[in-house]
Amino acid sequence: MTEYLFQLPKHGKGTLQSRIQELIVNHILDGHLDPGKPLPSSRKLARQLCVARNTVVYAYQNLVDDGLLTTRERSGYFINESVLKDRVQSPANQRKMRFSTVDWNRTLTAFPGDLRQNSKPSDWYKYPYPFICGQYDQSLFPIADWRECAREAASINSIHHWTRDHNDRDYPELIEQIHKRLLPRRGIWADPDEILLVVGAQQGIYLAAQLLLDRDKAVGFETPGYVDAENAFSIFTRRTIPLEVDSQGLIPGGRMSECDCLYTTPSHHYPSTVTMPLERRMELLEQAHRHDVILIEDDYEWESNFIGRPTPALKSLDHDGRVIYIGSLSKTLAPGIRLGYMVGPKEFIRHARSLRRLMVRHPPSNNQVMVAEFIKRGYHDALVTRLRRTLKERWTMLGEMLELHFPGGSRKSTFGGSSFWIEGPRSLNADSLARTAEQDGVLFEPGGVFFNGKNPPRHFFRMGFSSIPADRIPDGVKKLSQLMGQGPDSTLS
Repeated sequence: MTEYLFQLPKHGKGTLQSRIQELIVNHILDGHLDPGKPLPSSRKLARQLCVARNTVVYAYQNLVDDGLLTTRERSGYFINESVLKDRVQSPANQRKMRFSTVDWNRTLTAFPGDLRQNSKPSDWYKYPYPFICGQYDQSLFPIADWRECAREAASINSIHHWTRDHNDRDYPELIEQIHKRLLPRRGIWADPDEILLVVGAQQGIYLAAQLLLDRDKAVGFETPGYVDAENAFSIFTRRTIPLEVDSQGLIPGGRMSECDCLYTTPSHHYPSTVTMPLERRMELLEQAHRHDVILIEDDYEWESNFIGRPTPALKSLDHDGRVIYIGSLSKTLAPGIRLGYMVGPKEFIRHARSLRRLMVRHPPSNNQVMVAEFIKRGYHDALVTRLRRTLKERWTMLGEMLELHFPGGSRKSTFGGSSFWIEGPRSLNADSLARTAEQDGVLFEPGGVFFNGKNPPRHFFRMGFSSIPADRIPDGVKKLSQLMGQGPDSTLS
């Protein structure tokens, strides 16, 4: 009998039983254990791993149920000989490919890997002062409410629904919740067949770009602005037109007349967070009508309004069907949920639905069921209220700390959002400062990536507060000011 010595990793995820199963499965599938050979008895393996014998027995039995192991009376557990039978075996002397003979620069038709991006450390949550955007504070996630909705999605009837292939159709109950609960809050009254679910707002932007653009059509976008919207547009057209913004957001006019479509973030401009007032929205719509421009409205962070009443969405003011509206559920729930929605004229949505089918068919149905339940039971409303209260506290705290440590510095955050956009002295290199600050546990986002062009300004940066607790904000800002060589009595400009 072959002697096997198994070791569990010191740090692992899941229960002991699941970790033992994973250990054995990995060894089987990696070819380290020979089919037909016996495994150690449950008592012997339990002694090796220093666990209870029943834990090993249950792990073995689950692997029997899964067909990876077999049992023989009075002989124990054996590796099922049929497990690896159908796998292709590589010749022992096969030469491993060490390089590609393909000239990918000549073969590829697009190079998205070379586009600029706003990158952040994947382990941002381990830093003491994460002033970054697009993430969330895990302590605010409604775990109990979400688990309740997950249990509902795991009921037999729900499973029978979401395990089917729905081709290009969305979960009707989630469409109903968006139709009757979410959109009316933005003043949008749309029919269900004017709504399409997408895998996050980013897919909505990409679908709109692919449907509206070709190499010769022009798209306008805000600068500074959302870099991955510009990246998506650049895949389909060579004519990208940067449009200026001011303290009221996108400025209508200018080169707008050259555009076939235009992308804007009027609720909270990305990245400065300024809100476009109603009068300018009306002017933008009037000029879009005059020049026959399609507007792509990314209703970014509309929920985070801390002062005054929310301004109606552009789509709610649209009387000739030229606004494509994009909303997100990931911004309030969690970035990893990856669910958003588009609203547009029926003919546009019909083609967007077919294009989405060619990409992903539809967003994962189990997530759709859970999110529908979450909204239907009132948990989404409660979460938005809690987020607004918490983010307002952090918004106030960060604003006060910036004023204390960077008095006179230029920063914009008029009605809310989840960040401050800061203009430092022209001598500041925010990229260099960010690298230094990261070593001291402070994360923030240099602003150059948000500008179009080869030589973007380097003295802007963004500080988010959605993922940092309020009590860490004062020390984090103080540390950053010290790294900048600034004291409480000096200024940024």
